[in-house]
Amino acid sequence: MLISAAGLLAILAYLAATGLLAGLRLWRNADGAPRQRAGHALLGLAVLGHGLALLHSSFTATGLNVSLINAASLVACCISALLLLLLLWRPLASLAVVIMPLAALALGLDLALPTTEVLRQSVPPGLGIHIALAIIAYSLFAIAAVQALLLAVAERKLRQHHPIMHFLPPLPVMETVMFQLTLLAFGLLTLSLGLGALYIEDIHGQHLAHKIVFSILAWTVFAVLVVGRWRYGWRGRHGVKYVAAGWALLALAYFGTKVVLELVLHRA
Repeated sequence: MLISAAGLLAILAYLAATGLLAGLRLWRNADGAPRQRAGHALLGLAVLGHGLALLHSSFTATGLNVSLINAASLVACCISALLLLLLLWRPLASLAVVIMPLAALALGLDLALPTTEVLRQSVPPGLGIHIALAIIAYSLFAIAAVQALLLAVAERKLRQHHPIMHFLPPLPVMETVMFQLTLLAFGLLTLSLGLGALYIEDIHGQHLAHKIVFSILAWTVFAVLVVGRWRYGWRGRHGVKYVAAGWALLALAYFGTKVVLELVLHRA
């Protein structure tokens, strides 16, 4: 009961923070600083409640819950926690306004549709680090993908002579953030894939074939983007296309595999 209350409180905090930060960007309130701090505090409260709810749903008496819905909620919580840190570094309220309602939705589904696909065997420490790095990298790529989407919208509106910069940060800031997040996430993804390769024993038995293929494809896409940015000075449009494509491939690598296993084959 207490965990459900924490989850519901987190959902309300996500939505309240969204309203506060959206108001700041749209109407530029005179009392912006206090409202911004309140929005950040609400996001922190939401992440805390989300984490408590995940502790209950992820660690069961019979083992670790690795179901699709629970995994989506875990990624959403990680994205929100990273977003909270990023808000202290850059003016990214527009990102938060998009991401926080999605995090609330993921948590709501986890509370309303509890599913349990239990991993009963223990996870070696190295494999646990691989999983943690993969989740953080995917979360950073997801934030970069949302930033790429907003950047694409801003550039399109600018070409149509209908700028929406009252809601979004300046284009150079969005572009810089997108590439910085991508570079950091690419480094973490590289470490994660290298570490995970050490634990491959039976590709088919471990249901890893599709995950490996899509992960390598995603890594290749991001590698091309990193090299293009460094060697040729690629700017916004190239970044948007490659970040979106790479993130989609990563989503297929993990969530696509879990959809097939759980919903089609009915296996964990």
